[in-house]
Formats: sequence, C-alpha cells, structure tokens
Amino acid sequence: MPMSPRSLLRSGSTLSLLTLASRVLGLFREMTKAALLGTSALSDSFSIAFLIPNLFRRLFAEGSISVAFIPTFKAYLLEDDAQKTREFLSCFFTFLSFFVSLAVAAGIIFAPSLVPIFGKTEFDETVFLTRMMFPFLAFISIAAFFQGILNSVHVFTPSGLAPVLLNVITIACAWLLHPYTKNPARAIAIGILLGGFIEAAVQAPFVFKHGFRFFFTSLKAAVKNPGTRAVLRLIAPTIIGMAAYQLNDIVSTALARRAGVGVVSSLQYSLRLQELILGVFAVSIGTILLPDLTEYAKSSKWELYNKRLSSAIDIITLITIPVTFFALVEGETIIRFLFQSLSFNDESVRLTLDAFTFHIAGLYFIALNRIIAPAFYARSDAVSPTIAGIFSFIANIALAAILVNPMKGGGVALALSLSGAANTVVLFIFLNKKSYNNIGSLLPETFKYFLKIILFSAAALIPVLLFNNYLMDFFVSINTGNRFISFALPLFIALLLFAGMGLFLLLITKDKNIKTLIHILKRK
Repeated sequence: MPMSPRSLLRSGSTLSLLTLASRVLGLFREMTKAALLGTSALSDSFSIAFLIPNLFRRLFAEGSISVAFIPTFKAYLLEDDAQKTREFLSCFFTFLSFFVSLAVAAGIIFAPSLVPIFGKTEFDETVFLTRMMFPFLAFISIAAFFQGILNSVHVFTPSGLAPVLLNVITIACAWLLHPYTKNPARAIAIGILLGGFIEAAVQAPFVFKHGFRFFFTSLKAAVKNPGTRAVLRLIAPTIIGMAAYQLNDIVSTALARRAGVGVVSSLQYSLRLQELILGVFAVSIGTILLPDLTEYAKSSKWELYNKRLSSAIDIITLITIPVTFFALVEGETIIRFLFQSLSFNDESVRLTLDAFTFHIAGLYFIALNRIIAPAFYARSDAVSPTIAGIFSFIANIALAAILVNPMKGGGVALALSLSGAANTVVLFIFLNKKSYNNIGSLLPETFKYFLKIILFSAAALIPVLLFNNYLMDFFVSINTGNRFISFALPLFIALLLFAGMGLFLLLITKDKNIKTLIHILKRK
C-alpha cells in the first residue's frame, strides 16, 4: 500500500535520522582524511582512486537499482506470483553478480590506463589504491540489490543502517591501521573495502526474513528472464544518461587536477558537506517516494501521483533553501570547525571554501533533481531523465572548461551548480508534457512557496548578520586552541538564531508542511 503524505514524512524522518547519522559519520570520515592527508598530492591520489570504482557503483549499482529494478520488482509484487518473483530475483542476482565481477576484474587490470586521465602525479600510488578499492564495487552492488528488495516493500531501516556501519569501519581502520601501513591512504582504503562488505552482509538477513529467496541460475536463463530483460531495457537509456552525469565527475576532476595541488581534494571535501544535506533529505525522500509513485502509476491514480510529487517538492524547498542561505554566510566557520587540524591548514580552508560557496548555491536544484527523477522512473520512463542528463553534462563540461582557469576549484563547483539548474528546468519541461501528468497546474503554487521560503530565509538571516561578528570575536578571545570553542559554539548560537526566526515566521503564517511535521512529532 502507498503511504499517505504524513506517512511519507514519518518514514522519511526515520530514514533521515539514519541517513543523518551516516552523513555525519561521513563527515567524520572526511575529517579523518583531512587530518591524515590534508589537501596534499597523496590526498588527491586517494580521491581519484576512490572516484573510479565509486563512479561505476553509481552507474551500474545504485542507479540501476533505483531506476530499473524497483519498478520491475514492484510489478512482480503486485502480480502476487511467488514462483515468478523468485525466478526473477534469482536471474537478476545471477546477471548482476556476473556483470559486476567482470567490471571489477577489468578495473583492476586496466587501472594503469584509467589513472592517467587525471594526471600522473603520484601515479604508482594512485594505481595501487585504485586496484585495492575496486572490489568495493562488487560488495556495494549486492548491497544495492538487497536495498532495492527491501525498499520495494517499504522496509528502509536496514539500508539506512548499512552506510552508518561503512563509515564507522572506515574511520576505525584509518586511525587504527595507519601506523602500520605505508601511508594513511592505504589504511582508509582497507576500511572502505571492509565497510562495503558489511553494507551487503547487514541487509541480507532482513531480505531473508521477509521471505525472499534466490539462487544462482545459468547466465543464459538469467538473460532470457522477462524481468531481467525489462530491467535491462530500462537500464540501457539510463546508463547513457547516468554516464553523462557521472562523466561530469571524471572531466571535472581531470580539470581540477590541472588547476593545482589540493583542488581535487578541496572539491571532494566541499561535496561531502553538500551531500550531507542531499543524503539526509533529498535521497531519503526520493527513496521513499519511488515505490509509491510506481504503485500510483500502475493503478493510473494520477491525481494522487501529482499531489505526492508536489508535496515532496515543497518539503525539499522548505529544507534546502534555508540551509543554502545559512551555509553561504557561515561557510568558513563550518569548514574550519569540521576539517581544520593537523594537515588541513589555512590554505586548505581557502580552497575548500572557494568550492563550497558555489556548490551550496546549487543545492536546491540538485536536491530537486533527486525528487523529480523518480516521477519518470515510476512510469518506466528512463529516456526523459537521460536526455536531461546529457544536456546537463554538456553544459557542465562547457562551463567548467571556461571557468576553471579564472576561478580554479570555485569555477568547477559553479559549473556543477549551473548545470544542475539546467537539468531541473529540462526535467520540468518533460514532466509537464506528459499526457498523464498535470504538474503544470501545480507549478504556480510550488513557485509561490519557493518565493515565500526565500523571503523567510533572508529575513531569518538578519539576527545572524547582526550578531555574527560579535559572537566570533568573543569566542576567539577565549580560545584555548579548541575548535569546539572557537567555531562550534558561535556556529551553534547562530544556527539557533536563524532557526528560531525561521520557525517563528513559518508558524505565524501557518505553513502547511511545518504543521504536518509538528503533528507527527506530537504523535511520537
């Protein structure tokens, strides 16, 4: 059964809490990396080595599962034929295992040919780290398969818990093993590899608990299975679009590598901050939204389909616009508090702030894309997001090539934000053209809500701007060399001022999303 708007928020809040824990721990992981590697050439090498298998993960694992596996599996569940469902799971599991094993083997063999795309500094170490971390792709692909099964039956907790364990293990390995490895990057890589295995292992019992069984079949039977073929038909155009999107990372990283030492790492630190918000809210809501939209689409309940999508867009607006305003003002304080220590010096702060300022400016559009895309995937339409992704890719690469020389890392970040906005516009155009969709009639209200939250966010900044310098001067004057006192306390007080003013404005105007959220919290 689909979830009501309040259930969407309630389930979203549960998953968001787990994802918040994961993203906070992800920040701790980046803080560990910053402390041990800073923005050095070795840090750039690790970032590139992890980028390559991570690229394939997003392309063939998580991306394919969300846009192709879940809608197909949902159709089997609605058909309620246990034998056909078991055959489909077995065949798809066989195909996924075979394909990913080939990809891992190819990645290990051809790593020396992939690495030079990003430059030849620390070449040998980058190749070693790439080979070391490529099996992560296999573990995380199986984890994504398990997540797809569980999310289809509205079970979200295990897949929310898995990344938490990944980050805990990575942090532990980094600190415990780095004295015994050739360099700290290798200790972090060991943690990534072990954490990926745990991500898959922790979800398996929940899959079996819900009665799902699967086994290996012949590759021929796997490919001939109607469900596998349906997934592949959806994946084909999706891979093209997602490849374009993921190539943004490759080309942007290659351009950034040539902009100077530390620029690649600073962009990764900045993106980690942005992903904290995206992961907690946009990805969580998008994950929960897809099964419901799929069921509404299969049942032709288009009014509910449109209302659910509109509600999700408003919630994303309520969250990301205020965060953007606050982060633009407090960016340097956030970066110094989270990262500045040991190898992460003032130059590292400057490089990361350059990127973060422009990354966070595009937060709303990138988050919105994570919400709009499921509206297409629910209708088994992977072509429209593919076209939008290709358009966004072309825009990003063109802008990055133009802006990287005058603006360095900031130019690469600005290009990503602008291309994200372009992607949003194209998706809305395609969405409005669909005969089953009446989203155009909802856009005026959505735009009015967008303007309202912008005005409220700007107003909420007034007390922050009035007291910010005083707070910083006061806490710096009593500084004992502790980052918590110098940066965290003034940041926390500024956040309270900002949130208090914003919440006051929302309550006096009887904002519908705040009222729903408060109702849920009271029931809890």
